Amino acid sequence: MARSATSKRSVSIGSAPRKADVAKQARDPHSELGNWPIRAIAALSICGAALIGVLVNPNDPITASSEANLMHKAAHSVGQRIEILQAGTEHDIDVAFANLIDMQVGALVVAPHALFATQAHQLVALAVRHAIPTLYWRREFAEAGGLMSYGSSLSDALRVVGVYASRILKGEKPGDLPVQQPTKFELVVNMKPRKQSV
Repeated sequence: MARSATSKRSVSIGSAPRKADVAKQARDPHSELGNWPIRAIAALSICGAALIGVLVNPNDPITASSEANLMHKAAHSVGQRIEILQAGTEHDIDVAFANLIDMQVGALVVAPHALFATQAHQLVALAVRHAIPTLYWRREFAEAGGLMSYGSSLSDALRVVGVYASRILKGEKPGDLPVQQPTKFELVVNMKPRKQSV
């Protein structure tokens, strides 16, 4: 008896674009990848920090390198000093915060990455404990007690995923569907940051 062949297709969202896409978007001042570093630095400049830290995940080298380069360019354009910090594990996050305290970093930008999303409560707790103004890329961080977030709307992205999944189930080929960039962004400021418990 012949066995019927099956295929699996997936629709996903993520923050790790292809290398070619990174270079293209970085050159486009209207793209989110090109604008996010400038807006992040601007948002934290009100804190008056002499040195701003940027946390990236070295396990995702293409994205980490691109984010670091873009942040350096954005900081240079406004005369802001920054320090790139790396964390690829839960333990690394603790080490990174210890290092930024030693370096007297006055504010922190957490770059988009899945690891940091899963460790949101750890990141928020450390930032609150050490009184470091921190900007994240998703509103869930602010809802967990973080100071502020700026980034694309997750609910809007999930809506697009649902639409694409429906189109594929109706017979459209995944390769024929265009890769979409976010069009809705939100700035969330936590007016009542979580206080560190004694």
